[in-house]
Amino acid sequence: MDFDLSPAPRYGVAEQVSPLIQRLMAPNPGPFTFHGTGVYIVGAGNSVAVIDPGPDLADHIEALKQALTGRTVSHILITHTHSDHSPAARPLAAWSGAPIYGFGAHAQTDEVEEGGAGLFVPDVKVIDGVAIAGEGFTFTALHTPGHTTGHICYALAEEKALFTGDHVMGWSTTVIAPPDGNMGDYLRSLEKLIGRDDVTLYPTHGAPIPAPDNFLHATLAHRRMREAQVAACVTGGYETIPDIVAKLYAGLSPALATAAALTVQAHLEHLMENRKVSRQGDHYLPIAR
Repeated sequence: MDFDLSPAPRYGVAEQVSPLIQRLMAPNPGPFTFHGTGVYIVGAGNSVAVIDPGPDLADHIEALKQALTGRTVSHILITHTHSDHSPAARPLAAWSGAPIYGFGAHAQTDEVEEGGAGLFVPDVKVIDGVAIAGEGFTFTALHTPGHTTGHICYALAEEKALFTGDHVMGWSTTVIAPPDGNMGDYLRSLEKLIGRDDVTLYPTHGAPIPAPDNFLHATLAHRRMREAQVAACVTGGYETIPDIVAKLYAGLSPALATAAALTVQAHLEHLMENRKVSRQGDHYLPIAR
């Protein structure tokens, strides 16, 4: 994978990234957010949509309000409910009067990214294929489960742009953390995006991704390669998740150990679904063919 590790943009400043799109970076950098949450403001007129308003941090919300002063917020769109994406939606809605759109809460809080389990209730529930239109912009929602059950991408027709949340990111692969994350769903959601006519992908973390099809094919190939490696570990006698993580992720930062273990678990669960691996307690065994 050829990742883009460009330096962080300025925090709290709405920067123009295309004719219709501005991005404002929240000051919440970390091992799973990279430089922070990139909040997208979409629209060239007085009425705009905000995508993934980010964490509930007072300074960040104030910067977002300053960037939006003089404009009307008509829509607040949520890709998914993790704590770095959705909590600022409610204070932004209270300030602006805009309705919040999203799939809904994900099933359970996971061990990597807290927030969202039963806490997030959108004003308007979004389903696959629904159109969301405003002043000079038209979105189509794409349900892309995998990172979470209720993950939504938003396609902007006017610029052939796709806002991918955490489904596809240019700086890192996405964490798939069971029980709400599901590797089989994730791979199918990647395949769903391949072959579209999107010109640019806009993830919530990291820089925009040009040439989307090439990157999506590379991402899918990487995931399939990793799954083949996990299967080979099981065949080679590495029967537990810690053993597989130690084999495949030598030298991994301790901050990412839990994420790696959950991703391996997600691959193992997908291998079990495909009847390539069986489980006995904490041990995974190959199924003879």
